[in-house]
Amino acid sequence: MIEQIRGGVTAAAGFLCGSTSAGIKNPKTSREDLALVYSELPAVAAATFTTNLVKAAPVRVSMEHIASGEARAVVLNSGNANACTGPEGLKDARRMAVSAGLVLGVAGEEVLVCSTGRIGVRMPIDRIEEAIPRVKLSNTASLKCAKAIMTSDTFPKEIAVRVETPKGVFHVGGIAKGAGMIDPNMATMLSVITTDAKVSASDLKNVLGGAVEDSFNRITIDGDMSTNDTVIALANGASKVRPPLALLREAFDAVAQTLARMIVKDGEGVTKFVEIALTGAASKEDARKAAEAIANSTLVKCAWAGGDPNWGRIMDAMGYSGAKLVEEKVSIDYEDLPLVRGGLVTDTPWKKVQAVAARKEFRIGVDLGLGKFSHTVWTTDLTEEYVRLNLGE
Repeated sequence: MIEQIRGGVTAAAGFLCGSTSAGIKNPKTSREDLALVYSELPAVAAATFTTNLVKAAPVRVSMEHIASGEARAVVLNSGNANACTGPEGLKDARRMAVSAGLVLGVAGEEVLVCSTGRIGVRMPIDRIEEAIPRVKLSNTASLKCAKAIMTSDTFPKEIAVRVETPKGVFHVGGIAKGAGMIDPNMATMLSVITTDAKVSASDLKNVLGGAVEDSFNRITIDGDMSTNDTVIALANGASKVRPPLALLREAFDAVAQTLARMIVKDGEGVTKFVEIALTGAASKEDARKAAEAIANSTLVKCAWAGGDPNWGRIMDAMGYSGAKLVEEKVSIDYEDLPLVRGGLVTDTPWKKVQAVAARKEFRIGVDLGLGKFSHTVWTTDLTEEYVRLNLGE
């Protein structure tokens, strides 16, 4: 049985975390912007990173450190992405790892690094090194850490689950940040997921990879992919329970999907949460192409912002997606209302469909009528507020 509980990344036994202010973006403010997540026991580790060819320094350093399949801690910051900062940026990311390691009593190579914020600005590494020793670790500070890594987020994102098995209980918990530059194949997001289950590094990698594919890789807000996207999983075995991988994957899915949905709902300036459930595609790739074309269409998203269930724009987006499409076989539903059948609009009263599109959350079902493949994407509308938030800093 999987039960949602409180605790975030410290719900799992043997994990501590803490946060403090380093004045990373503005040294005159006291906002907390630096966090540590630490396993008191040796832990295996896995991660997925941005597929952007422009990778931030913390991503590159973390990719080096996690090659061993082990890690003890993650140091995270908001206010500066440490991306496009050249060799000095790499030095700064390594200094962050070493500094955290010295405080925690572990090697710098056992520390992973995550950063988020403005691109192209040098990290104030001296202020960070001064701040790290001020972090007070506890098993109750997960929410504070989730707040510390926020940028344009409007609320902190954390979740944990308790899982009962015949052999005992284990836990999985996580925190995340993200609100803009969100697109499938990760998003402008950071996430740390912890578990006290016993699992090998290779199995953890497979479980995390599957969970990310069905959560963080299925969200989009604005179609932009970041330089810093990172999801890290640590497993320390403190529960002494080695669950079936299928059950561990189910728990990871529950945590990752909840965090992913929170990110979409907190999208910059958004007013709608929309699930695109596409079925009947001729191939897996076609299903993804068509679903993402709808989810990323500026015209479609603007229509949703106005409460307009503009099915013509949906058809148009699928038509240029590159997916195999036969117009006369397409069906489109808004929730349970049939809007299009055989490529043509139905006689469903338009006001009823408009009422669905006016909701804060709704589901659009699309059936291409060509095969058995499906894909789901969680997306948003596009508003004037999004433009205002991204005019510059």
